[in-house]
Amino acid sequence: MKLSEKSQAVLELFQDLEIESRAFAERADLGCVVGCGKCCANPSIPASPLEFLPLAFELYENGAVEASIRLLDSLGENGFCLLYRPTNEDGSKGFCGNHSSRGLICRLFASAARRNKHGLKELIICKVLKEQKSDQYHRAIQAVQEDLEIPLAASYYGRLSDIDAHLSQTYPINQAIRMAIEMVLQYKFYEESESAEEL
Repeated sequence: MKLSEKSQAVLELFQDLEIESRAFAERADLGCVVGCGKCCANPSIPASPLEFLPLAFELYENGAVEASIRLLDSLGENGFCLLYRPTNEDGSKGFCGNHSSRGLICRLFASAARRNKHGLKELIICKVLKEQKSDQYHRAIQAVQEDLEIPLAASYYGRLSDIDAHLSQTYPINQAIRMAIEMVLQYKFYEESESAEEL
């Protein structure tokens, strides 16, 4: 499978998750607190190069690769996610600068579940949501235990691995984004070289 085809497969996975998570969100009335960016400011968020191939192709097509690499360099190893736009000094408040190209963990958060050691579904959620949307959180837990349909994180990570097990290995988020950009640059270089040879 070519890199562009892998990127398309990731987009299809994201579309399926969007449909499933939207159905859950409408029933559960639970979503991130508007303006909160605590998760996004965490440089250790795990992500894979594979899930950021669509972003890397988008940056390439929009001529934004060099600017993105410069920003990654300036953020350093302990910087917040490349896509995050903080609105306060400590980075705890802000928004995603490219919501449609966000990573898989971002898409699963507050709208998906994992199974605990007892096999029960538990929401993937943070302390902020538990405290600030306590009523909705407890209602959502109850509904999930009563078989409200909810995306399972393991299912989507499994599908990601099926696309490419190697590229679905996780790294700190900005490292994963950089790796995706570098792969797309290399792919486009060879693609354009082959096109030139055919002329």
